[in-house]
Amino acid sequence: MKIILSITLIILAMNVSAQELNKKIHDEVHNKDILINACTREGVTAFPEFKEMYDPLYEAYVPDAATMIELKKLIKNEKIKIVLGTWCGDSKANVPNFLKILDALHFKEKNVEIIAVDGKKKAENGILDGLDIVRVPTFIVFDKKGKELGRIIEGPKTTLEGDLLAIYKKKS
Repeated sequence: MKIILSITLIILAMNVSAQELNKKIHDEVHNKDILINACTREGVTAFPEFKEMYDPLYEAYVPDAATMIELKKLIKNEKIKIVLGTWCGDSKANVPNFLKILDALHFKEKNVEIIAVDGKKKAENGILDGLDIVRVPTFIVFDKKGKELGRIIEGPKTTLEGDLLAIYKKKS
C-alpha cells in the first residue's frame, strides 16, 4: 500500500511540475487570447496586452517611503500568491504596482507564485482549489507554513503597500 501511495505522489508531483508555464488559450468570455494557470513574472509582463500598461505603470509607481520602511522590518519568509487575469483592467493596473513594491522590499521571487485565470476566474488542474477567488487581482499572503495571513482583493482599501502592511501587522 505504501509503495502505491508513494508512486501516486510521485506521479502527481511530476504532473504539477510538468504543467506548462505561461500557457496561452483563447478565452471565450472575453473573446481574446489570455494566459492561464501558473505563470512566470516574465511571461506575464511580456504578454502583449498586459505589457502595454505594465511598463509605464511599474516605472511611474512610487510606494510610500514610511510604509515601506515599516514593511521591510516585518518581511520574513512569507509566500505571496498573485491571482490575476491578463484580460482584467484591475490586474493590469494593480499588478505592476504590487510587483514594484515587492521589488523595493527585495522580496524573494521564489516566494511569489503567479496564477492567471480565465474570464470565469478559473484555472486548470485544480491549482485554485480552496482559494475562493471571486475577483482579480487577488494578492494572498501566506506564512511559511502555508497559513493564509490576509489578502488584497481587486484593489487596495488604502494603498497596496498600506494594505500589505496591515496584513503583516495582524501577523505580528
